[in-house]
Formats: sequence, structure tokens, C-alpha cells
Amino acid sequence: MSTSKAASFAKSSAIMGAGTLVSRVLGLAKTMLLTVAIGVTIGGAADAFDVANKIPNNLYMLLAGGVLNAVLVPQIVRAAEQPDGGKDYTDRLLTLSILLLGGLTILATALAPVLIWLYSSSTWSPEQTSLAVAFAFWCLPQLFFYGLYTMLGQVLNANSSFGPYMWAPVLNNVVAIAGLLVFIWMFGPGSEGQHPVGEWTGPMIVVLAGSATLGVVAQALVLIWPLRRMGFRYTPRFNFRGVGLGTAARVAGWTFGALVVGQLGFLVISRAAALGTSQGGEVSASNAAYTVSYLIFMLPHSLVAVSLATALFTPLSKYAAAGDTPAVKDSFRTGVNLVGLVNMFFTAAFIALAGPAAMVVGGAGFEQARALSLVIIAMIIGLVPFSANYLLQRVFYAYEDAKTPFWINLPQVVLTSIGVIMSALILPRHLIVAGIGLSMSTGYVIAMLLSFILLHRKIGNLGGKTIVFAHIKFGLAAAVSGVIGSFLLSRLGDFWASRGTAFLAAAGIGTLMLIIYFGICWALRVPELRSLITTVRAKLGR
Repeated sequence: MSTSKAASFAKSSAIMGAGTLVSRVLGLAKTMLLTVAIGVTIGGAADAFDVANKIPNNLYMLLAGGVLNAVLVPQIVRAAEQPDGGKDYTDRLLTLSILLLGGLTILATALAPVLIWLYSSSTWSPEQTSLAVAFAFWCLPQLFFYGLYTMLGQVLNANSSFGPYMWAPVLNNVVAIAGLLVFIWMFGPGSEGQHPVGEWTGPMIVVLAGSATLGVVAQALVLIWPLRRMGFRYTPRFNFRGVGLGTAARVAGWTFGALVVGQLGFLVISRAAALGTSQGGEVSASNAAYTVSYLIFMLPHSLVAVSLATALFTPLSKYAAAGDTPAVKDSFRTGVNLVGLVNMFFTAAFIALAGPAAMVVGGAGFEQARALSLVIIAMIIGLVPFSANYLLQRVFYAYEDAKTPFWINLPQVVLTSIGVIMSALILPRHLIVAGIGLSMSTGYVIAMLLSFILLHRKIGNLGGKTIVFAHIKFGLAAAVSGVIGSFLLSRLGDFWASRGTAFLAAAGIGTLMLIIYFGICWALRVPELRSLITTVRAKLGR
């Protein structure tokens, strides 16, 4: 692996990582405020809002997200070789995407009651279902603006302007946090079930769901400014024939198929998680607990894998278009090892410190933290394979191959769904979502192995021995730091019984774990760590 290339990719993703870090920190603050406003595991309002607010995210991934991510950058990179720099092609591609996205958003909003029925559970009361439908009418317009954000952001990324795309969600979180503060100020906290489903009013619904949607609107529209500064001027063009959109349509079709399969799997997860809905005053992990745990799971993935993959995707697409297979392989090895270095630590840290992490995010006592911590541990086991498969998929997309990821996704979803269904049928109510998390982690491992095998067949030897050997070193360092972290936490007893002390415990032990982890990696002569240190030294020296 090229150490200079690792340093270059680390440098390219630094600004994106910083934006993602700020966004995720604010996202955690938003989640904490949300638990103060409507709770997590007690009562039905949190689950009603969670399902309604997740639907536009899931539909976006189904209808636009993965399709746009897989199509836009490779197509724009290739179109840039045209005499006009690809402007005409890009305008037509954006116009078609905007029209389709707008029509689908209108249709989805009209079908809000049907969508709530699909994603919720028959165990819900009529009041909880009605509340979720009311939330959905306000949340579903997010679908269009999520898509607009992705389209504008991918135009920026294709032109190697990565920062704005990663920093825009910061504004989303700021707006949403402001909305939650207004909600708590106007209607009071609801962390212990003070806002039962039958007592929600129109203003409460508007403030909570409306502010969530307003944040997504701001996230999309703020990208217009950097595009204009870059010199990009969008001109709507409605003639879609004879301009080379056929390849884009084929890639989009296979990607859409993969996302349909994925969303069918998520429907199984959502309905199974809804079976864990608390009844009366009991504490039980359900959809809201799943979302909070998934947010924690996605934090390291977003900080590292997404930032690095975004930086990698443009050069990967250029190498693939030029037929430079060795450069594609080298870039992939560099990326997957850098991601593995960071994610292996996060895996150990969240397993050791799942209790304090759950307390910081969820609050409301040991029982709720215990319910969340089991889900966090079950999910975080799959972090390393999940991020590795994310990078593997980007290599396929760089070659305009969305067919192979579809066939990889199919057995993953089937096997994960079987595990989810078995969890719902066999496990006690309070363990259902933890079983779901473990089933998802198993699916990520399967998908990673299939992706690696099929990519090896497609472009040849990927340097598997080098990658495995590097991850063994990461694993050894993570295991030692994890054991030490778990031991230190056990010595604290119930010190982390509040959000403040839980944060102190997680921050203190986590910092020590990080020092131990990097120290062992340094002793094992891990080149990825030395590349990161070189980049940091250069930044500090500057």
C-alpha cells in the first residue's frame, strides 16, 4: 500500500470528516433533546414520531439516495470529457432526477396512512397510528429535499468540492435543535411519558415534525451557494433522448432494485421492532430505541467510511474510466485499511462503554440505558464489515456496475430477515431489538464476503492477505484496549448513573482506550497509523 496515497486520502477526507463530526455531535445533541421532549422507551409518542420521521429517509434511500449516489458522480466524471465539460449532460440528468423526485414526493405524501400501516405494527392503538399519520404528513416532504441535497452535493463532489456536502447537515441539526428547544419550552418535557399519544394537539405536531422538515430544507438549499461560487449554473433541459442517459438508466435500475430489496428487509425490521413497544409504564426497546442505537452505530461509519469513500469515489471513477485497474486496487486497499483502523477502535469502545453511551444519549435511568446498551453492542459488532462493504460497493459503482451489488444484497436481506423474524418469535419483548441488531451484523459479514469474492473475480487480486493481516493487527489492539476499558468501567460501579457522570466516564475511559489502541498499533508498525500521524503533523505545523 502507498503510504503517500493513504496520507493524501486522509488529507482529502479531513475537511469532510470535520463537518461530519460536527454534524454527528449536533445529531447526538438533537437525539438527546428528542428523548427529553418525547422519551424513548416509555409510551407510544416516541415510536409514532420515529416511524413517521424515518419513512422519508427510507423512501429517499429507496427512490433516490442510492440511485443518485451510484449514478451521478461516475456519469458526471465521464461527461466532463465532452467539449462543454459535461454541462449539457449534467443539466439533463439533474432535470430528470428533480422531476421524478418531485412526483414521487407528492405521491408518497398522499399515501401517508398506507405507509404508516406498512412500517408500524398491528399492536399499535388507533390513537398511536393516527398520531404517526399526522407526523408523516409533515415529515414526508423531506423526501424531495433529501434528494435535492444529494443531487447538488454529488455535482460538487464530482468537481472535487467535498466540504459543503459534509457540512450542510450541520445546518439541518441546528434548525432541528432549535425546533426541539421551542417544543420543550412551549409544551414541557416528555421523557417519562408526559405526552401520551391521546393528548397531542395540532401545534405540538407542527412544532415537532415541522421543525424536523425545515432542517432538511435548509440542508438542501444551502448547497446552492457553493455551487454558484464554483461557477455552476443550472439550466433546466427537458429533452432526454439521444444524450447518453441510457447507461445512467441501467445503473439506476439495478441500484433501485437493490434498494427495493433492502427496504423490504427494513419493513420486516420496523414491524418486528414495533413488537417491543412498551405498554403501560414498562421499559422496552422498540423502534425509537432501534433508531437511537443505529444513530450511535452510524457515527463512526459516517465520520470515517462515508468521508473517505466520498473522497475516493471521484478518483476511483476516473481510474475505472481510464482502465487503470492497479490504481483502483491500490486506492481500495488504502481506503479499507484506513477505515478498518478507526472502526476497529470504535467497535471495542462501544462494546466496553455501551452502558454510559446509552445513558448519555437516552438518559432516564439504568433500565433504559440497559435496554439501549444491548442493542448498541449487537449492532456495533457489524461496524467493520458494514463499512468495508460500503467501500466495496463504491468500486462496483465506479465501473458502472450496479447489477452485482443487487445480487449481493438479495441473500443478505433474506438471511437478515430470517434472523429478525426468529428474534421476534423467540426472544422476550425487551430483547427483540437486540436480536434484530445481531441479525443485521450477521448480514453485514455475509455481504462483505460476497462483495470481496465477486470484486476479486471482476478485477483480480485485491491484496486480501495484506488487508486481513492489517485487520488482525487492528483487532489485537482493539481487544486489549476493550478489556482494559471494560475493567475500568466495572470499577466505577454506579458512578455513571446520570447523563453528566456517564459522559465523564465514557470520555475518560474512552480517551485512555484510544491511547492504548494507538500505542499498540504503533508498536505493531501499522502503516495506516503512521500515515494519519504524518497528516496531523503537517496540519499542526502549518
